Amino acid sequence: MCFFCSYIARLHSFIINRSYHEGEINIGINGLAHVAIQAEDYEKTLIFYQEVLGFRIGHQWSLPEFNIEHACMLISPDQRTCIELFDAGAVIAAQGKRAHSRDDVRYGALLHFAFYVDDVEKIYQQSLAYGAIPYIQPAHLSLGDPQLWVHNAVIQSPNGEVIEFLQEVSFDVHRTP
Repeated sequence: MCFFCSYIARLHSFIINRSYHEGEINIGINGLAHVAIQAEDYEKTLIFYQEVLGFRIGHQWSLPEFNIEHACMLISPDQRTCIELFDAGAVIAAQGKRAHSRDDVRYGALLHFAFYVDDVEKIYQQSLAYGAIPYIQPAHLSLGDPQLWVHNAVIQSPNGEVIEFLQEVSFDVHRTP
């Protein structure tokens, strides 16, 4: 698992799981609201997120002033994690310049995003069956000191985003119950 992903997971754990005691700073963040992706093929991407990852459409819209014909907010089975999906022609805020092909893609600050899953192998295989490209096969990795074991896999979705599947783990190794 990359440092950035580990950092985000630790930050998420801190924000969501920490109880604020008197005198501590409350920064006011309640969690990550959504990650936005632009689909090369809106329908195919929608099917992948619904049939493989179990998301459902929470809301759909179009905004002609932003050239958005199709957009939706996909809600995960945990009812808290969301993916905002836009059609290929949508003009939305994004990092970097638009790639004209997958060969033209460059990366910026966002390297990948990760989902906690119940069964890493199962969702990895389901993803491959729906056209995902394997990056890292399911494996158990030992991270850092103190040692923390994670079970994960990484794919590139049929749309091109890099997704990590991670079995539930607490990255807050210094937290006392």
